[in-house]
Amino acid sequence: MRGLLPFKLVYHERYDLNLGTHVFPSQKFRLIFEMLLREGIATQQDFLRPDPASDEDILRVHTEDWVRKLKTGTLTASEVMLLEVPYSQELVEAVWLAAGGTILAAQSALRDGFGSNLSGGFHHAYPEHGEGFCAIHDVAVAIRKLQAEGSIKKAIVVDTDVHHGNGTAAIFRNDPSVFTLSIHQANNYPAHKPPSSLDLNMDDRADDEEYLGVLMPAVQEALDTFQPEILFYVGGADPYCEDQLGGLSLTKEGLKRRDGQVFEEARKRRIPIVTTLAGGYARRVEDTVRIHVNTILAARDVALAFPSASVARS
Repeated sequence: MRGLLPFKLVYHERYDLNLGTHVFPSQKFRLIFEMLLREGIATQQDFLRPDPASDEDILRVHTEDWVRKLKTGTLTASEVMLLEVPYSQELVEAVWLAAGGTILAAQSALRDGFGSNLSGGFHHAYPEHGEGFCAIHDVAVAIRKLQAEGSIKKAIVVDTDVHHGNGTAAIFRNDPSVFTLSIHQANNYPAHKPPSSLDLNMDDRADDEEYLGVLMPAVQEALDTFQPEILFYVGGADPYCEDQLGGLSLTKEGLKRRDGQVFEEARKRRIPIVTTLAGGYARRVEDTVRIHVNTILAARDVALAFPSASVARS
């Protein structure tokens, strides 16, 4: 089905974090872009090119001290250890672009019902430091931007990374305007898990049915009770059964069903959806890329199945 994307994808060739040989496959952003084009899922016209987030946007979430350290390369050795990726100017450029991309995807979602950033989901970043490959919390930056503009008041974050969204939970912990839902492997990174609005702790090796049986009732109830004006979806590829940093047992098909079912619940309630990527460390990078491409396909299928729900508000 060529050229049938009823929403925009956001991509920049400098999304690559330039990590070299690292368990985080930073080339995946380019590989996702190339697969979408190669398989005719998207054309060049379906893509928007982001600008980096402004420092004003970043500083709604992050401290001046952390922003200065990133921009000047003055992180301490312990801060680099916590970040778990080598520092470079390319890294800084990539995460500012990723935050700009999630802002752009969110603005697109408010217009079209869906918006997809082919980067982002950096959910371990705290206001004053980075952790777990995450330096800047793009989703939080986008939420604060939309709130500052007056585009939305209430947002929900549905985080399906195999690792707990600790940065998200910490940033929004005392904020009744943002509902944070994290479904993750309980026995995994990070050791300290600040409470989300709702934490769904999965046992080791949980499979498709067990996972979806926990996730979907929780999503339905959260959407009905909280009634957000936008949903940010952190689409984790790492609950996959062959992930090197995960210990759950979901299949590619199960992950695609997960994406589609969450999108359908939001779409039926006329809630715009922003998709970002999240962890994926499969032994074969092609598996990680396929899982992320499937998230776009799930969004396309739901958008086409529920066309009347595309405009959330007048």
